[in-house]
Amino acid sequence: MFPGTEGRNPHEVYYLNMQRAREQLEKMENNGKRKLKVCVATCNRADYSKLAPIMFGMKANPDVFELEVVVLGSHLIDDYGNTFRMIEQDEFDIGSKLHTIVRGEDEAAMVESVGLALVKLPDVLQRLSPDVLIVHGDRFDALALATAAALMNIRILHLEGGEVSGTIDDSIRHAISKLAHYHACCTRSAERHLIAMCEDHSRILLAGCPSYDKLLSAHQRDDYADIIKAWLGDCVKEQDYIVALQHPVTTDIRNSIKIYELMLDALISFNKRTLILFPNIDAGSKEMVRVMRKKGIEQHPNFRAVKHVPFEQFIQLVAHAGCMIGNSSCGVREAGAFGTPVINLGTRQTGRETGENVLHVRDADTQNKIYHALELQFGKRYPCSKIYGDGNAVPRILKFLQSINLDEPLQKTFCFPAVKDCISQDIDHILETQSALAVDLGGTNLRVAIVSMVGKIVKKYTQSNPKTYEERIDLILHMCKEALTDAVRLNCRVLGVGVSTGGRVNPKEGVVLHSTKLIQEWSSVDIRTPISNSLHLPVWVDNDGNCAALAERKFGHGKGVENFVTIITGTGIGGGIVQHNELIHGSTFCAAELGHIMVSLDGPECMCGSRGCIEAYASGMALQREAKRLNDEDLLFTEGMSLKKEEQVSAIHLINAARLGNPKADAVLRTAGTALGVGIINILHMVNPAMVILSGVLASFYESPVRQIISQRALTSARDIQVLTSDLEEPALLGAASMVLDYATRRTY
Repeated sequence: MFPGTEGRNPHEVYYLNMQRAREQLEKMENNGKRKLKVCVATCNRADYSKLAPIMFGMKANPDVFELEVVVLGSHLIDDYGNTFRMIEQDEFDIGSKLHTIVRGEDEAAMVESVGLALVKLPDVLQRLSPDVLIVHGDRFDALALATAAALMNIRILHLEGGEVSGTIDDSIRHAISKLAHYHACCTRSAERHLIAMCEDHSRILLAGCPSYDKLLSAHQRDDYADIIKAWLGDCVKEQDYIVALQHPVTTDIRNSIKIYELMLDALISFNKRTLILFPNIDAGSKEMVRVMRKKGIEQHPNFRAVKHVPFEQFIQLVAHAGCMIGNSSCGVREAGAFGTPVINLGTRQTGRETGENVLHVRDADTQNKIYHALELQFGKRYPCSKIYGDGNAVPRILKFLQSINLDEPLQKTFCFPAVKDCISQDIDHILETQSALAVDLGGTNLRVAIVSMVGKIVKKYTQSNPKTYEERIDLILHMCKEALTDAVRLNCRVLGVGVSTGGRVNPKEGVVLHSTKLIQEWSSVDIRTPISNSLHLPVWVDNDGNCAALAERKFGHGKGVENFVTIITGTGIGGGIVQHNELIHGSTFCAAELGHIMVSLDGPECMCGSRGCIEAYASGMALQREAKRLNDEDLLFTEGMSLKKEEQVSAIHLINAARLGNPKADAVLRTAGTALGVGIINILHMVNPAMVILSGVLASFYESPVRQIISQRALTSARDIQVLTSDLEEPALLGAASMVLDYATRRTY
């Protein structure tokens, strides 16, 4: 420990100790460089808890950083604890204090506060002239800071961008991200969101949450019992009290006040000592304070109502609480570092990544529901979560700051995805029917169709599927060009081409990795490039089973269903799985090979080379094989049946024989139905879909036996799953078209 660090803030001690190990290296690295002038602007108690560790880090490196501190927002309001004093207690020199809050605690006051901040900030930023302004989070004050700095050509580092919560905060957070030049985010998902927002990947740092640098070791402090006594009384023990912190939701103020009132009623009934913090300054907070005072919370013997708790003490109180309740981001973020049980009320944190310690009560419409949540959570302990950080955020951020090249152009650039040149719209384009070209490559036929946005097949073309690669590609291009010519006449504007094909497909690259035996010379084939280059249209490619699932999602029974499975019963057995509205492809693009689920260890041989697959029992080829076997043994045809000259025995003959009472044929079909049903049960037990959709020529035949097997053999919780027969006549073509049409309406695929 450095001499003279006794009694200092623990943040500062931490960085002074860390500085000793880095001192020599950083002196060498920064030899000859001028100090980086960094302005840190803090608006409230919450953002200071995230900014303070960085500020201490810069203060511990005076040869590298020149720190300026600007304080505004609720820090300077008595009703919210005058929290600027804790910044002074941490021995930071506050360069400017800006009174920017217009009281009223309603929507208009928030807007006026932003305007007032924009009036006052230019003078301060012009005087300080920082190289970089650090802005945190998603508050309206932070939006004013970022707007002023961007217009004054000051580089902005935004902390905790890219996250999702579910209120107006999302819009403000993303707006600040668009104004910021650099980003330090907390989670991998937040990083992906920023990249999806076209931010430059090289200017995004996955740092973790700065407050986590101290949180992860905070529970080791020896004085936590004294802190609990100081705030909650001498008789309160560890894990025998509640921390409550609820803020208004500005997009739904009335409902958030109702939830607040129900929370207070539940806490009163639960009869545990509770530390409750006043809400923030957002619109609706004044009404929430009125509710608190109307219920006498400040005088209630079980409650301690406070406007502010110093962060170091607050995290001790959260770490050792029996439960935390409310809608503060602290509950879904920092509390996870201690495994403290949390009850998250309402929608304010919808979309946040959370650990298993968080129990969501999003529809908190009754006191009883909240009370029951308290019963479930109070006193539990969960594994500590590191979703938001590993304790090394600040060193990463300081290094990131030092890497900023001040000689680079200030104008930020965006990394937009590559798109083809588009034609400017005119009245003809507006009046045209937006459509897709759909291509279906089957074992026998090659089909192309013009499909409208509503799933209507405007025109269809069919040819025999050639045996060689060259002939097949030539025919696809010829049929597509014919369809494009007809589309002009039919007033259809073709947006792109979707291709459905058998085999294992990499949809990202548009490549068939491995074909089925029914389509020759079709493995390791790039379909996208030749079609796109020839037709000058975007091209999507996927497996026929996946396309059937996509067709159901857009046009069929799966529309509006979040989780479902489609199973194709035709020549082979295939399908697709939709989970959380997205198609599952798997790490090597062989997810949902449903026909090759094994239902027997020693069953008939399958075309994949294994034995006992569903396809070996229930596919059209399997039924045809059994029909031929019975025919060879003169056991297939019964009275009323005959085989025409040159007609081959098929699965249809087997089905007709069973309907006419042939016991041998009936036994084969019962075995096939059982195999398919058992395979579907395995799917139900693995992914638990809300619906199973049977598609293909054999779907109507299998619907009843599959339902029967599920009712007899599935777990009780899976027996009520809907099993439906598809109403779509052309699922492969419609699924291929849906890839294009979803792109046209900007859906992610």
